Amino acid sequence: MAHRLNTNKQFMVGNGILAFAVIFVVVIFVYMSMRLQQRKAEDRVFNEVYTITLTGGFAGDSTSIFINDSLLVNRNITEEPFTIEVKRFAEQSALMIVNNATEKLSLFELSEKGGKYRFEKEGEEVKQLSQEQ
Repeated sequence: MAHRLNTNKQFMVGNGILAFAVIFVVVIFVYMSMRLQQRKAEDRVFNEVYTITLTGGFAGDSTSIFINDSLLVNRNITEEPFTIEVKRFAEQSALMIVNNATEKLSLFELSEKGGKYRFEKEGEEVKQLSQEQ
């Protein structure tokens, strides 16, 4: 009896090898793209500056100022206006002003272009005044 070729088995083995090769190539490309993104993120430097001024109503209050999750100021505000300058350090930034006595949080979105921001406190509410570029 002649030896027959088992074409179905050869076909399945070939497809299995091809599938592993495709998975391997996809993993290599994903790994390379993630490394490239990390290098870009490390090289990113922001030149914009935020100037934050607390103009009225904050004197005598214990206040904390955060940008994103970074604490910038945690102290009693003794004189007004109180000004702080911060260099932009993230793609998107949010300013949080917290009254430490009541733990009331006021949240403001900051521009990607930087700028000067002025805030005033009326009672327990913090209001943003007109922004200067």
